[in-house]
Amino acid sequence: MDANKGKGDQGMQISGGQMDKPDSFHNMESLLPKAVKRRVHALKRLQVQCANIEAKFYEEVHELERKYAALYLPIYDKRRDIVTGTVEPTDEECEWQSDREEEEELAEEVKKKAAIEDEKKEEATPEEDPKGIPEFWLTIFKSVDMLSDLLQEHDEPILKHLKDIQVKFSEPGQPLSFTLEFHFEPNGYFNNAVLTKVYKMKSEPDTSDPFSFEGPEIIDCEGCQIDWHKGKDVTVKTIKKKQKHKGRGTVRTVTKQVPNDSFFNFFNPIKVSPEGEMDEDSEFTLATDFEIGHFFRERIVPRAVLYFTGEALEDDESFEEEELEEGDEEEQDEEGDDDDDEGDYDPKA
Repeated sequence: MDANKGKGDQGMQISGGQMDKPDSFHNMESLLPKAVKRRVHALKRLQVQCANIEAKFYEEVHELERKYAALYLPIYDKRRDIVTGTVEPTDEECEWQSDREEEEELAEEVKKKAAIEDEKKEEATPEEDPKGIPEFWLTIFKSVDMLSDLLQEHDEPILKHLKDIQVKFSEPGQPLSFTLEFHFEPNGYFNNAVLTKVYKMKSEPDTSDPFSFEGPEIIDCEGCQIDWHKGKDVTVKTIKKKQKHKGRGTVRTVTKQVPNDSFFNFFNPIKVSPEGEMDEDSEFTLATDFEIGHFFRERIVPRAVLYFTGEALEDDESFEEEELEEGDEEEQDEEGDDDDDEGDYDPKA
């Protein structure tokens, strides 16, 4: 059992998928002698017991995550204060290895010359020192493909007011879940100080298909009501339509509101059908939502500064390239096998 499966991309399933069972497996079992088949059934019962123990393992992993979230919190609070400009970090806190390396590489004379030039520039055009790290979270949203696909131009001025994103884990005894909290400074768009999105999870084998269990699974999500200021709701737009009276022939103009593309639709997700029946588009939309929620929890929140600088994006791209290269190699191997088969072909046969 891999303890890392409960923490990171491997430990979270997206609801809706079940393990494929080729017919050949069932055929194989049907061909077994009755006595052997009976013993295989005993092994399956043992496998179900393993799945139940694994479920308990993941519940404890969740508790461990909740415990360590409390240890991370003061660090994330300090990050928020620096981003918003509430706190100015000390010189010691701002030291970073790359700064020291660059300073060592520069010759003493060059550094002095650069310092003199900088002083001249500052005297000529005094630059206003920006507060905190402007547009920190907006920059991340625009840099990450998964988030930028949701982002619209009219969302950007609102997200400039985003101060922090936090992850909260469900308490012991409560149903398994995590909540994303988006903290905003006072703004001219809505009254909410915090927008929330709750992701509900299940960490137990499905009684109808226990062997498909591979860890906690997001099964549903719930957004929140946004208290928009009048005329500022970017999730709807007003359109005008002309209507012609059939009898009199007179024309009137009617205005109505229709849904509008926006990141803030993220807080009004599609609801999972109690019967489990959804059309293909709705299933895809819901699966994408679950994936985004998981990405916020596992990547964006813990490594925000690295997504801001782009370093985490480079890591993600490298990982994808490595996966692609491995796939290419497998494909080439398969082609090679085909060539071998062709070489064994005997035209006289």
